[in-house]
Amino acid sequence: MAKPAKGKAKAKTVRNPKTGRKRTVSYGQAGKAKDGGSRVRPGTAKGDAYCARSLAQMKKHKKAAKDPNSPLRLSRKRWKCKGAKSSK
Repeated sequence: MAKPAKGKAKAKTVRNPKTGRKRTVSYGQAGKAKDGGSRVRPGTAKGDAYCARSLAQMKKHKKAAKDPNSPLRLSRKRWKCKGAKSSK
């Protein structure tokens, strides 16, 4: 398992299909919420706010929107974003 970069919660090792080279993608905010649980809580108002904000980033950054292993796409998957809403 790959170790995430400083300040990131998760990491994923991905292979470039054209060159065969591996790279590590770090994503997500590290740390805990105030109550000690996970910061990522899909289906909440905080999740809806994140999904709406990140949807705008997807529209702005076309390259990240196409790459399924971009940190933005991996974080949206973790939040269970469907458009601008976070589902439970």
